[in-house]
Amino acid sequence: MFRVDLHTHTRYSYDAFTPLQCVIWTCQRRRIDCVAVTDHNDIEGALRLQEIAPLKVIVGEEIRTAEGEIIGLFLTERIPPGLSPEETIAEIKRQGGLVYLPHPFENQHRNARFTRCRLEELAQHIDIVEVFNARNRDLRCNGLALEFARRYGLSIGAGSDAHSPFEFGNAYMEVNPFETKEQLLDNLASGHIRGYQTPFWLRLVFNHLVRKGVHKVAKLSLSSLGIW
Repeated sequence: MFRVDLHTHTRYSYDAFTPLQCVIWTCQRRRIDCVAVTDHNDIEGALRLQEIAPLKVIVGEEIRTAEGEIIGLFLTERIPPGLSPEETIAEIKRQGGLVYLPHPFENQHRNARFTRCRLEELAQHIDIVEVFNARNRDLRCNGLALEFARRYGLSIGAGSDAHSPFEFGNAYMEVNPFETKEQLLDNLASGHIRGYQTPFWLRLVFNHLVRKGVHKVAKLSLSSLGIW
């Protein structure tokens, strides 16, 4: 069985600092076979990791649309933020990618999520719903996402939403091995959600460091050492 973390961030996200080499080390240590790198509004880190990693890497992007966040998986080009959800989805499909809906009911960033009404309007265009996000503080949000996926017959996914090296693999899907996006989509139907909630204290500490700009200093320090 493959362990697939479908939602992660590297130092190429504005609010994360994990170097690419650290992603490799952590995934190997935690026996993650495939990682989807979904940096905010950027695919450079995913493309670079795909070149150097011994594990399978899915090029993704967490895109801030005009209304909420959508992840594109199996992308070949960056998609700019600020487009309408429909335009963003159309661009993902144009690239032959999958539309992955991250943390649809999480309540921490309410200005970055869709209303329930809009989710229902967009449901027919969504391929995968994230029903377990390790960073969701309220596990009821994950339950609502699972209910939504079942209601509309959508595939389910899970991701750590890692923003630090300590979070990779905190949540993942266990599926049969796959090579293509079509196989992944098929295998998710018989897959299993694995993982646990990221400790709240870790999120508090990390968010505090981000607010203080410490993660930017860490990025510069690591870059000066040649660690990307």
